Amino acid sequence: MSTPKSSVRWTAPVLAITVALLPATAYAAGGNSNGGGNFADEQQSKGTRSGKNLGIETRIQTRVEGSPQSAKTGTLTPANSNWDPPACWYEPAYTPKQIEATVKAIRKIGFFGIGDAVGGVFDSYFKDGKPYKNYNLDKQGEGQFWAAAVDDDRKDEPEAKACDKLPFWVQDGETPKEPLAVTPKILAEYAYGQLPVPDTEVELAPEGETKVNLPTWAWLDKARFKKISVTATLPGTGLSATTTAEPVSLKIEPGTSDAETYPSSGECPIEDDRIGTPRAKGTPADTDPPCGVRYLRSSRDGSYELKATLTWKVSWTSTNGQGGDLPPGEFGTTQDVVVREIQSVNR
Repeated sequence: MSTPKSSVRWTAPVLAITVALLPATAYAAGGNSNGGGNFADEQQSKGTRSGKNLGIETRIQTRVEGSPQSAKTGTLTPANSNWDPPACWYEPAYTPKQIEATVKAIRKIGFFGIGDAVGGVFDSYFKDGKPYKNYNLDKQGEGQFWAAAVDDDRKDEPEAKACDKLPFWVQDGETPKEPLAVTPKILAEYAYGQLPVPDTEVELAPEGETKVNLPTWAWLDKARFKKISVTATLPGTGLSATTTAEPVSLKIEPGTSDAETYPSSGECPIEDDRIGTPRAKGTPADTDPPCGVRYLRSSRDGSYELKATLTWKVSWTSTNGQGGDLPPGEFGTTQDVVVREIQSVNR
């Protein structure tokens, strides 16, 4: 149920100021939803301002399994640039008593009468039948007001403003018709952005400095590149989803067109849990590696930026049996490679 447009237009600039002036913690997250567990009325969650909306900081909790054995980690960039997971959603937030307490707290703000002005608008919405009566206090324990929450990592994106509805009532056991109401799929997409993948700085032989027309071997420590999973759970709702990323290939980009890669595609597959092969001691310098690069021109007084990008296959499962594939993800790291001319000796 959306807010009457006339009220929203009038309150937008004023509400932005008022919510910012609220205490750091606003009451939220009581009751239960969709047959999930119970939350004590005293549980609290931080209120937020999102344009004209009274929102809430998400209560989604995440747990990582298979954390990379690396001090340096990053997050995946979807290989599919058209993939657009939601940057905001609606989740259970306020019991009737908590909505009443929040509006009363707003009314106490004495900043040029803003508290009474905005509190009056909220009372119209939550108390005076437009559309709710008396904050739904007669339904305490039977449901919650769902409010907008934003992915904090994407809060500056335009998509984060898509959840512009004021909190709306959802009876326990019912699924909101709102398309952006939190679901296992949304939890899985949120978990995608929390996957801590290791950096992809490759081992090189020769290391750091190589010669023109001599192959440089490249490989990754297989112990660091295992499956990584993040489970995202929304407490009290029974909703949970696990997103898993598995490395599948490494792409080598030499940093110059004057180079050749091994294999020629530049894509080094993962074989036997290994990406590339370390060059064994005693291997002739001109032996072609299974994964690597051969520079055809020196870097003169500088260096080339070799980029190694690991592609991860991503999938998800959930507590309600839903699941499937998500777009593959990529994460790359660059490193400097100095290329020297082979010095010949004239006799």
